[in-house]
Amino acid sequence: MLRSLLRPSLLVRAFGVVAVALALAGCRQDMHDAPRYEPLEANTFFANGSASRMLVANTVPRGLLREDTHLNEGKVDGRLATTFPMPVTADVMARGQERFNVFCSPCHGRTAQGNGLVVQRGFRAPPSLHEDRLRNAPVGYFFDVMTHGFGAMPDYATQVPVADRWAIAAYIRALQYSEHATVDDVPVDQRAGLDNTVVAPGARAGAAARPEGR
Repeated sequence: MLRSLLRPSLLVRAFGVVAVALALAGCRQDMHDAPRYEPLEANTFFANGSASRMLVANTVPRGLLREDTHLNEGKVDGRLATTFPMPVTADVMARGQERFNVFCSPCHGRTAQGNGLVVQRGFRAPPSLHEDRLRNAPVGYFFDVMTHGFGAMPDYATQVPVADRWAIAAYIRALQYSEHATVDDVPVDQRAGLDNTVVAPGARAGAAARPEGR
């Protein structure tokens, strides 16, 4: 009777030992610890003794061939560009306004006066983009500052793609023009609309406009 009770127990133990042995055999680290070289590690296989290989001469990573310096650097013949590398359309202006409001207005303010919300909370105030020095700056200057930063302003090359930087520069130029525009700057066929009062949908004509809430 006792032998019959012990025999299944011994079989279970034996099976357990075999299972553990098989599991341990499967835990080899051959693939995990495969032969490899760390960056800049020495290697006698190559003539220069380095495991890291140099890029093949005259190769450029896909998408990083930036031959157009006007577009990618904001410069023409080594000088800051005074023109845009693409047509400034209504879509470009709309994109520039949207990106300006996202990335620039926190410091510069929606109208580029240098009174953004973070400035109102104690952050260092940037210069107004309407001062003569910046109104007379070439448009490539704004692209360059967004790309490389200037003073307390960090660069935005990572957050803002090239096309968006140009769109923002176009919108900045529009803001500057808006502060110093005259009737003569408005096309003749559009001047009649300057005297028309724009009424918001649902508002009563002649009603006083409410200040914008925050």
